[in-house]
Amino acid sequence: MSVQRRTRVKICGLTRAEDIEAAVAAGADALGFVLWPGSKRAVDLERLAALSARVPGFVTRVGLFVDQSPEFIATCAPHLDLLQFHGDESPTFCAAAPRPWIKALRMRDSADLHAAAADYVGARGLLLDAYKPGVPGGTGETFDWSRIPADLALPIILAGGLRPDNVGSAIAAVRPFAVDVSGGVEQAPGVKDAELIECFIQATCRV
Repeated sequence: MSVQRRTRVKICGLTRAEDIEAAVAAGADALGFVLWPGSKRAVDLERLAALSARVPGFVTRVGLFVDQSPEFIATCAPHLDLLQFHGDESPTFCAAAPRPWIKALRMRDSADLHAAAADYVGARGLLLDAYKPGVPGGTGETFDWSRIPADLALPIILAGGLRPDNVGSAIAAVRPFAVDVSGGVEQAPGVKDAELIECFIQATCRV
C-alpha cells in the first residue's frame, strides 16, 4: 500500500515574535529569517538571535543570504539550522558553508534544473522561485510549474507567489518536498497574518 507523503511548509521573512508563535502553532516545519539587508523583511544579527531563540526544537531555523561574505554567514550560523543561498553563490562557495544548505534558483527561461542538481549536489534541496530581473526573491509572482522535471535528483522546495488559494494546485502539479511562503501570508512586508498562515498550512494538508 502506498503512503502519501506530507508536504513540508516553510514560512519565510519572519521579523516578529508573535509571528513565530503563530507559525509554530499552525504546524510550520521551518521558519525563514532574511539576513540580506536589501529586503523589506531583513533582520540584523541581534534580531536574528532574539527571534531564533524563540523557535522550539524540531522546527528548522533557516537563514536566507544573497551573495554575502563567509565571515558574516559564520557569525549568523550559531542561530540557524539550515542556510538558504539565494544569490549567485557557486557550488564551491556553498560547499564550504558551516551549516547544511539549500540553493535557491530563479526560474529563468534558460534554467537547466538537471544541471543545477548536478552542480549543487551537496545541497539538501533546490528552492525554485520566480524570476524577475534585479530581484533575488520575494517577487510575489508564480512561474510555469510544468517546467519542473519530475525526476530531479534533489528535493524540490517550491516558492514564488504561493497563497492559501493556490498552494493546493501547486502541490498537486509539482509534488514538491516542501513549499515556501512569505508575502502570501502577510498583512505587510514582514508582518504575518496568523489566520492566513493557518489557512495556508491547512491547504497543504488537503492535497
